[in-house]
Amino acid sequence: MISLAGRDILHAWPKFVLTGMGLGLLIGVTLSMAGVYRGMVDDAQALLTNSGADLWVVQKDTQGPYAESSSLRDDLVHGIEGMPGVARAANVTYFNMQVRRGADEVRAMVVGIEPGRPGSPSYLVAGRHLTRSHYEALADVKTGFGLGERIRIRRHDYEVVGLTQRMVSSGGDPMVFIPLKDAQEAQFLKDNDAIVNERARTAANPAFNRPGVPGLLDAAQAALTSSHSVNAVLVQVREGYAPEMVAEPIRRWKHLEAFDRAGMEDILVAKLIATSAKQIGMFLVILAIVSAAIVAFIIYTMTMGKIREIAVLKLIGTSNATIAWMILQQALGLGLIGFFVGKIAATLWAPIFPKFVLLEQGDALTGFIVVMLICALASTLAIRIAIKVNPADAIGG
Repeated sequence: MISLAGRDILHAWPKFVLTGMGLGLLIGVTLSMAGVYRGMVDDAQALLTNSGADLWVVQKDTQGPYAESSSLRDDLVHGIEGMPGVARAANVTYFNMQVRRGADEVRAMVVGIEPGRPGSPSYLVAGRHLTRSHYEALADVKTGFGLGERIRIRRHDYEVVGLTQRMVSSGGDPMVFIPLKDAQEAQFLKDNDAIVNERARTAANPAFNRPGVPGLLDAAQAALTSSHSVNAVLVQVREGYAPEMVAEPIRRWKHLEAFDRAGMEDILVAKLIATSAKQIGMFLVILAIVSAAIVAFIIYTMTMGKIREIAVLKLIGTSNATIAWMILQQALGLGLIGFFVGKIAATLWAPIFPKFVLLEQGDALTGFIVVMLICALASTLAIRIAIKVNPADAIGG
């Protein structure tokens, strides 16, 4: 049997190939959207892995430090270090801001760390770790900062002495690491003008400026220029202890909240990026509908253009099943071209995205199956028309 699908495709192959490429771009966008979601999940997991922590201790009744605001006194770390099963503990601060480099700005998550302790980068791709207690910084390569460059965070300039890689927030912002004391000042302290005004208010307050109580006003004003708050305490658990075994006494006796890796993943993935996941899902559904409409339209057009040929085939005894298979072949061929064009396009433009796009083979396989199903369903309209063709049309006017 002569392949009507093959002959028709060869007869109008430019139109068929161009349609396949257009469909492929839509499929490429679809694969990229799925990759964006996978990248968001991977960013969240990378954030937790890079922290080097087994437990995240935060303010009671909060889900900090990534999803909600959390504020702790920095001296709590000493009590936590003495808890059973705790190997190491370290204070850490997180806050997002625009980090300035000359006239340019880069959106980043600034992390206050104690060098060599949980929360600090485990490896560098260039430069060295922090050795001074002030005004040095480590930056992820995604920031575009180079070794030796000067960047500005709030009121102070910092020298970039080391570069990390794949150190990002759950939102994909690259990280900049600075000493903890500098980060506390940058995050929690007010600007100079606000401090001057606050000192004037404090001095005018009789509760802090009492006659016969020397030193009270100075102590109150000194508190305005020092910060002892952090966002979380990162805890590493001793070998032989389960994280939950260590977390429970911290919750009970320290009146704090403690999350293990599974609990923090649930907060980041199931809650923090849940809305984004739903939005991406809606786009995937819309793109699938548009792709189906395109396939249905082009197959319908091609079928209507060969009504006389289909009538001739029926006149010589070709079964409806054979004609339906020929049309289905066209639809599947269109989907095959579109999928491979889309897969190549998604692979090529994924590195250009500002956020990390993770293209997994499992998603590609699922996408291929879905594309083939969409093409098969989209061909049903053309198949119904072909089946209804009257053989007499082959000899009609």
